[in-house]
Amino acid sequence: MHKILKMEVLGPAVFRMVVEAAQIARKRKAGQFIILSIDEYGERIPLTIADADSEAGTITLIFQVVGKTTTQLSQMKVGDVIENIVGPLGKPTHIENFGTVVCIGGGIGIAPLFPITQALKKAGNKIITILGARSKDLLILENEMKAISDETIVTTDDGSYGEKALVTGPLQRMIDAGERIDFCVAIGPAIMMKFVSKTTEPYGIPTFVSINTIMIDGTGMCGGCRVSVGGETKFACVDGPEFDGHKVDFDELTNRLHSYNDEESKALKRWNEAHGEGCRMIRQAENLSGEK
Repeated sequence: MHKILKMEVLGPAVFRMVVEAAQIARKRKAGQFIILSIDEYGERIPLTIADADSEAGTITLIFQVVGKTTTQLSQMKVGDVIENIVGPLGKPTHIENFGTVVCIGGGIGIAPLFPITQALKKAGNKIITILGARSKDLLILENEMKAISDETIVTTDDGSYGEKALVTGPLQRMIDAGERIDFCVAIGPAIMMKFVSKTTEPYGIPTFVSINTIMIDGTGMCGGCRVSVGGETKFACVDGPEFDGHKVDFDELTNRLHSYNDEESKALKRWNEAHGEGCRMIRQAENLSGEK
């Protein structure tokens, strides 16, 4: 049982939650994640550990409402209890002093990028951060990322804040200007990670991405999180979640991520109808998933 100690709205349909999880807080490292189920009948969903306080025995989770379980999670309150949280899972990020590292986060991907950037900064790297969002109100953790970055560039798709561009725009500009880049980390939508990887590949810039696949057991047994990397089948829960972006089959990954869209939409509608929550969150989730 894990009590919710803090709940905060970061933006439209984006929430930050602090929960009790003392053992996970002590053991977690950058890049690792948990799988939670709200109750004994709940769906198991993976969420990155955005932060942790080993002394307080708490972990911080940041999630975006995209389906039934995240809708249900967003409507929980301080003092409520999450029945099961398993973790830390996945391989920790390989951290060393690479030199100059470009950390690129898109949308909710900025949340898992935060602890990795913290660790890279602590290891002595020069950090250049590129943060992207569809619009200003969807940008999260800007101040937190700026505090641990030597340079921060913000882009929005609609130009409502920062530079009107995709994250690959300033990245290509840095490369063209001869900026030394020793390592690149990109976390966000699959399409964003694909094109960041395509941008760096011709220049031989090592680029790692974090894959947030469909997961069930988190042990490599169910096979739900399989992804092709360098022509080999890997399992994001035990072999990842981070992989060489130049070797990931992003087209296959994207198709798998949409495999259960219809079922997820139906589950969300059934849950809202059963609990009389109205259609606000349904519309919000459908807009986020691009279904309408």
